[in-house]
Amino acid sequence: MISMRYHIVSLAAIFLALALGIVLGATKISSPILSGLQSDKTDLSSQNTQLSSDNTSLTARVASDDKFASSVGNLAVRGTLPNATVVLITTSDADPGDRDAVLSLLARAGAKVTAQIQLTANFSDPSHADDLRTLAARVLPTGAKLPAVSQVGAVAGGLLASVLLTDKDGKATAPAAQATSALSALASGGFLQASGTVVPGRLVVVLTGGAVTGGSEADRAAAIGDMAAQLKTAAGGVVVAGRSGSEAATGTVGVVRANTAESAVVSTVDDVDTSSGRLAAVLALVEQNGGGVGRYGFASSAQAQIPTLGVG
Repeated sequence: MISMRYHIVSLAAIFLALALGIVLGATKISSPILSGLQSDKTDLSSQNTQLSSDNTSLTARVASDDKFASSVGNLAVRGTLPNATVVLITTSDADPGDRDAVLSLLARAGAKVTAQIQLTANFSDPSHADDLRTLAARVLPTGAKLPAVSQVGAVAGGLLASVLLTDKDGKATAPAAQATSALSALASGGFLQASGTVVPGRLVVVLTGGAVTGGSEADRAAAIGDMAAQLKTAAGGVVVAGRSGSEAATGTVGVVRANTAESAVVSTVDDVDTSSGRLAAVLALVEQNGGGVGRYGFASSAQAQIPTLGVG
């Protein structure tokens, strides 16, 4: 008769043999595996070191380029937009520092900013789209027409074009009283705010932030892009300039660049939070004033960091 002690000893022997086999097997195969892993670790460490070095070098280069753009910006734009009239439109997420820097460069270029319009978050909010469409149709100046499209940004752009822009001869396209009434209605509706006296201009700069956030990002970015493209149908030139991140799919610059029709007429800058980007925004307006169009900044979708200097 086999005793319980015998069972216990037998099971212990079996487990001991298994453990010994595992240890011996692991010892035999671990050496080449560990050797391979060590080699991979060395290669990855070397790659990481190289990438860090490249990143440091590129960062220093960007900083140097930006410092250079800051030092020559005033000289580069001087006299490039003599007597030009400009309407500056900022979105709710635009940075005041970008606005002030662009305004300074526009003044150096010889341009006169005739109107500053601050759009609110409601302007591009899809939940307020029907209200904006209804209001645009109600306050449209006599003789003006809204585009027959579904995009609310384009509809709003049609209204803004009629009250903010002049024709090729520099004449306002709407009676002053009606233009004032329309802007007041948009302000009362919570869609925009105007700074000081508004006088129509011929060129337009639209300043935005980075990638749009807060929900319905693509729709919000598209509304601003559609507005800019509609303004271009009446303006002598339109530039959309955003901060880093604006070139993303949920950024206004990215949306414009992804739209073949819009990118063919509206110039874009994706780094207006840098000195070189602010310089690019003004020179892009000079280019627009001369009939050109381009995509500028650091993003892969940009054709160059900055436009070739031209005369407007």
